[in-house]
Amino acid sequence: MSMNVGEGGGEGEPMVEMNTTPLIDVLLVLLVMLIITIPIQTHAVKLDMPPPNPHPPPNPPVVVDINIDFDGTVYWNNTPVDMKTLDAYLYQEGQKDPIDQDEIHITANRLAKYDVVAKVMADAQRRGAVKMGIVNTNAYVQ
Repeated sequence: MSMNVGEGGGEGEPMVEMNTTPLIDVLLVLLVMLIITIPIQTHAVKLDMPPPNPHPPPNPPVVVDINIDFDGTVYWNNTPVDMKTLDAYLYQEGQKDPIDQDEIHITANRLAKYDVVAKVMADAQRRGAVKMGIVNTNAYVQ
């Protein structure tokens, strides 16, 4: 508390001000306690993964590589093919039982047009190929 005693200042009443320093100290202690007691958030995604297969398949799958060059040229196992021939190859793969189908790995040049890649993938799906995937995506990471 403080008093204002001045000459000619009036009636001589004491000026009372509340000291807020202890209140601020208590609030800071409470804030620190709150921060300490809050559990740490983990940013993990919980997934139900399938159990690992202890026995690998006896025969590795047959892989068919489809490469798409920057100019739209399509290669079937490193042999250039036109869309009609590619359609025939994909039709042969689609006629097989889904378990016995060869794996189709599609690799596209980073400058290849999306239209050509999408047409090849749609053609493979339309012809019944179910084991299909895009590989070599690390070439796009810079």
